[in-house]
Formats: sequence, structure tokens, C-alpha cells
Amino acid sequence: MKTYLVTGAAGFIGANFVKYMLKAHDDVRIVVLDALTYAGNLKTIAEDIDNERCFFVRGDIGDKDLVETLFKEYKFDVVVNFAAESHVDRSIENPQLFLQTNILGTQNLLDAARRAWVTGRDEQGYPTWRDGVRYHQVSTDEVYGSLSAEGFFTEQTPLCPHSPYSASKTSADMIVMAYHDTYKMPVTITRCSNNYGPYHFPEKLIPLIINNILSGKKLPVYGDGMNVRDWLYVEDHCKAIDLVVRKGREGEVYNVGGHNEMTNIDIVRLTIKTIHDIMEQEPEYRKVLKTDREGIDWINDDLITFVKDRLGHDQRYAIDPTKIHDELGWLPETPFAKGIVKTIRWNLDHQDWIADVTSGDYQKYYEEMYAGR
Repeated sequence: MKTYLVTGAAGFIGANFVKYMLKAHDDVRIVVLDALTYAGNLKTIAEDIDNERCFFVRGDIGDKDLVETLFKEYKFDVVVNFAAESHVDRSIENPQLFLQTNILGTQNLLDAARRAWVTGRDEQGYPTWRDGVRYHQVSTDEVYGSLSAEGFFTEQTPLCPHSPYSASKTSADMIVMAYHDTYKMPVTITRCSNNYGPYHFPEKLIPLIINNILSGKKLPVYGDGMNVRDWLYVEDHCKAIDLVVRKGREGEVYNVGGHNEMTNIDIVRLTIKTIHDIMEQEPEYRKVLKTDREGIDWINDDLITFVKDRLGHDQRYAIDPTKIHDELGWLPETPFAKGIVKTIRWNLDHQDWIADVTSGDYQKYYEEMYAGR
């Protein structure tokens, strides 16, 4: 049985990865390390933590003593690092926090793995590594910067980040590759397009729009809404990470894209229409509406309100997943038209989870970010 350290797994993608791995592999056990910051919710993975195949430790990836202790106790074979401050708007408000977590935290994990996994040195003086170990960094397409109307990001696209968040993720990627080049550490990196699906924290576009519609609130859209993103259903992403960890070539980067390019305004309009149609066809769902408005005719495009554009807002992201398809056989399985319905239905059926994560700090943050815009 292989033992995985999965960091940041009380967050959106990490939690979905843990659930997928426990379901897909009987020979894997997982230790979750998460600091439970604003976007981490232990309830998301509570049912998975059985202290036999899945364990939880609360802590920061930058805590050297804690991370070293965990490596000694659990003898990890694989590290999958999801832990990161991940919201661009927050990085604009507090850049230093992103540098501390995303860069220094990553380096701390790498160093702990190096100390635990190195078995000696070869004739050239390079470290030799315990068989079967792998460090995997979960990155983002934002490290590439912005695209014009044509073309796609490939693994050879120059790195050109435009926000403190993407700059911190770029730096982390480069540190990971430096450990491979310097120490021959067995590493891989995946860079994904925008994820959506269950357990998505509602500061992000799709869950924010869903939650606001159900609450009868306006739907804030940056600028003119014409920024383009490539959307990837989260379970498809989890399958890709699993493949890369098990079968990807050491020292390689793999782009993971959804082949689902859409403008932000079209995403919002489609979400409005889909929620209206579900409420119309299945009126029992109207009980989740948190508004005094009558009927459902008000669920329309009049809810859209355009707000001041984000600083340094990249115009378009689009990923070419040819490499991961050719080498590992991966392709996205979920077209957006199907995935958005699954995502909306999940949100409608899990209003208790939504209520839990949108209380307290999130409400304060939301009011600060969108008030007066």
C-alpha cells in the first residue's frame, strides 16, 4: 500500500482528489494536511477520514517541524501539493501571504521529502532516491499569463504571470523543477484550466453566481464579461493528476485542459437559464431559494451587474492537453453543458454545506470586495 501526503485537501480540488483516490484505489492510504484557512472546510472530507485509510492533520505546509514529523511517522511515498492561497483578488489585497504559503511552503515540503527520501549518492555525486517516490505539484494555467483570441497554452509557452497569485505559483513551479535539476528529485507538475464542480468555495465565479441567484442577489461580473476561460470538471482533473503521479515521466509538466472555452458573461447567462429551467421543471427545488421574491420569473439576465474590472485581469486562458493525451491517454470526459447541470444540482442538494462555508469571514470578505462596485 502506498501512502500519500495530500496537502490542502480540505479545499475544493484537493477534497475531490481525496474522494476520487479512495474510491478508485484500494492500495492507497492518505494523510491530509490542511491549515483550514477560509477556503478549507473539514466537513467536506469528514466522512472520508476513518483513521485507517484516511487521516487528517491540521497544520501549515510551512511548519518545518510538523512536516518532518509527518514524514517520519507515515513514511510517505507520494506528496501531492494542493495547498495554496488561490484567489487572485485576495492576492491583490495581501500579496505577502501568497508568497509565504505558495513559495516558502512548497519549498518546505520539497526539503522534507528530500531529507526523507534520499538514500545516498551516485558516482556523480547526485542523490539517489527511494524507489517509487514522487512529489507532485498542482499548478495553474495562470502561470502562462494571457492569450489573445487565437492559440493555446502548451508546456513550452513561456511563463508570464500577471498577478501576485500567479507569480507565486510560477515561483513554486520553478522551485519544484530546480529540485529536480539540482537533486534529481522525482517530480511532476500539472497546470490546469479553471475547475468547477462539487465543494467549490463560493468566492469563485460559478458557485458565486449559483449562490447569489438562490439568494436573489445581483450577479457581479468584472468589466464587460468578455474574459475567456477554459473550464474543467473537477473529477476529470483528479483523474489526470492520478495518471501523472502514477505514470507521468519524472521532471515533466503536463497541461490539463477541459476543451470548454467560454466567456464569463456566457457562463453567467447559461447558469441563470439552467437554474431557471430546473426550478420550472422541478418546482420542489424552489424551497432552497433564500429570498422573498415570488415565483421564478425574476431569475433572468436582469440580475447581472457589471463591476469595476479586476487589476491585471488576463483576457483569455486556453490549454492544449495534447501531451497528457498522447503520453497517458487522458482526455476530459465531461462537456460543460453536462457538467454545469451536475454542479448546479449538487449545490441545490447541499445547501447545508453552502450555508456553513458562506458564514463569518467569507461574508465579510464578499462585502469588502464588491461593495460600491
